[in-house]
Amino acid sequence: MASVASKNMWLRRQQCPCGDWKCYVTYEGDAEETSIVSQIVKTESLQSQDMVAPYVGMVFKTDDDAFEYYGNFARKNGFSIRKERSRLSPQLGIYKRDFVCYRSGFAPARKKLSGEHHRDRKSVRCGCDAKMYLSKEVIDGVSQWFVVQFSNVHNHELLEDDQVRLLPAYRKINEADQERILLLSKAGFPIHRIVKVLELEKGIQGGQLPFLERDVRNFVQNRKKVVQENDALLNEKRENDTMELLEACKATKEADQDFVYDFTVDQNDKVENIAWSYGVAVNSYALFGDVVYFDTTYRSITYDMLFGAWFGIDNNGQPIFFGCVLLQDETLRSFAWAIQTLIRFMKGRCPQTILSDLDPRLRDAITSELPSTKHVTSIWNILPKVSSWFSLQLGSQYADFKSEFDALYRLESTEDFELRWNQMVSIFGLGSDKHITLLYSLRTSWVLSYVRVHFLARMATTAYSKSVDAFLKGIFGAQSCLRGFFEQVGIAANLQNERHQEMQCQYMHMKTCLPIEEHSRQILTPFAFNALQQELIVSMQYAASEMANGSYLVRHFRKIDGESLVIWIPEDEQIHCSCKEFESSGILCRHALRVFIDKNYFQLPEKYFLSRWRRESSLMFFDDHSVHDKDDEWFQEFQSLTETLFAESSITKERSDYIRRELTKELTRLLNEVRDMPENDGAPMDFMLTPTD
Repeated sequence: MASVASKNMWLRRQQCPCGDWKCYVTYEGDAEETSIVSQIVKTESLQSQDMVAPYVGMVFKTDDDAFEYYGNFARKNGFSIRKERSRLSPQLGIYKRDFVCYRSGFAPARKKLSGEHHRDRKSVRCGCDAKMYLSKEVIDGVSQWFVVQFSNVHNHELLEDDQVRLLPAYRKINEADQERILLLSKAGFPIHRIVKVLELEKGIQGGQLPFLERDVRNFVQNRKKVVQENDALLNEKRENDTMELLEACKATKEADQDFVYDFTVDQNDKVENIAWSYGVAVNSYALFGDVVYFDTTYRSITYDMLFGAWFGIDNNGQPIFFGCVLLQDETLRSFAWAIQTLIRFMKGRCPQTILSDLDPRLRDAITSELPSTKHVTSIWNILPKVSSWFSLQLGSQYADFKSEFDALYRLESTEDFELRWNQMVSIFGLGSDKHITLLYSLRTSWVLSYVRVHFLARMATTAYSKSVDAFLKGIFGAQSCLRGFFEQVGIAANLQNERHQEMQCQYMHMKTCLPIEEHSRQILTPFAFNALQQELIVSMQYAASEMANGSYLVRHFRKIDGESLVIWIPEDEQIHCSCKEFESSGILCRHALRVFIDKNYFQLPEKYFLSRWRRESSLMFFDDHSVHDKDDEWFQEFQSLTETLFAESSITKERSDYIRRELTKELTRLLNEVRDMPENDGAPMDFMLTPTD
């Protein structure tokens, strides 16, 4: 089977059914495997038929065909054969072949050197004269092999069927068995236990495998030698490529002072872990670093390194790249270093919420290094495991289980979840299942009714996960050395920045004609406005009933979903809904909007337009340490013009298209003129204009 490493540098990291995150198993079929199966079927077909004994004058297309035929004949008659002599000519190449019985000839006498001890093993050769000699002839330009001499006279006993299969020539370990043997050996099974497992899996009695225990032992030992030799070469390549990556980071830092990187070395002073980020990412983190997703989906099979990437979500709902890390292992120490490095890159700012997968060591590292940060397990990391854990176990019941599992995830009440979870476990008989126990123990980090109290900025959605996956596939799409991989990350990050800027000028249609909608359109980005607009549209289908204490019960007119409690505090214009949508996404929910409409609000209070969802968050000023002083007269003038431009351009599609076209041309012209100016005129400047992700 072709090497996996030769096909793809990176593989998706997944948990083995044994529960170990470090145990990776890849099964691949190819043409070679199909050929082997075909050959076995062909051989068995020949054995099941009555074979004609070779005879003088018998013709074969190739000498390999002749050897295969004679070998099948030999096995059926209780012996094996081997290739003896061959003769070569300049015109014909090999033109004679001698095939003989495995007991033909005599073993050569061994010379014993003084002081050496050899085992005296009796040779099986006894001068048997059974043979088949071939000669090649070319007739009309076509080569053919003729049997020129054949003898089936043996001077030894021929073996029965149950004995002949144990001759070395027939003790072959096919590729499927080789893969299984290596997997069991890697898992720590001793040789005799591996043989027993193979017998049980094949449903045969002990001793009936087509190979012996010593064949398995020899195969494992030989393979280990090959692996050790390959590992030595691979380790050298890893060291060289890692040093090249480090040199690339140093060169990038010299060219761009905003670029940041860090690395660790092991006890042998060799690079162990390395992380890097870009200046634009650091600036973006200052605006959108409230929620971070740490992706550890991919692992390099070439370099045996885990790739981790930090992402956020910008005010357009798009993934925003914060940086990445390559780790030699997946220990608590390595994950802790990765998190420490991110926070150091981002000038000590910790996120409100971090999303990750189920890896227990990563969870422990987050708890240790980010004690004040809420930890959420992303549902898109859980669902593939649910399928692998329960689809085979539940069989035809899995579809019903999956439907109930999805419904449980979306429940708004924790009490309802607890009740229905226990019912589901009982119905499907999963009370003692370790994976069910794990999911339940972590329920506060992934079930929607528990995590909705944490700020997620609409990151925990299928659309977001698909965008992240597309970004990563763009990085891993081509095979590359580490330096090439480093360059590919930079290219992908730059393309992401360009897409972010393209989304700033989008026309936003009015759908309700409510003053709240018109006012929100002037403030929010298209992504945030569309989200609020959808809630506003649906709010028309809800009725609000005021209670004696001034709170409201809001329910759908068809009672499709349960009622929500909205608490209104008029003194501070504060509103709180039991659905916790604003706390989770930063966008007001339909229930709260219903109350604002009933109270004749034409504009929402400013506090409900989070800065991360505002248009002005797309263009900010930064100096070396903090956001530039916004009291600066020039800045205020520029900001006012920018806000007015975006507000006026969003009124009609014609205006939006015009601004999108003309602004790009004008900014390009200004940029070219600035680049033509001298880089240093002696007047120090303490700020720079930076479009953020």
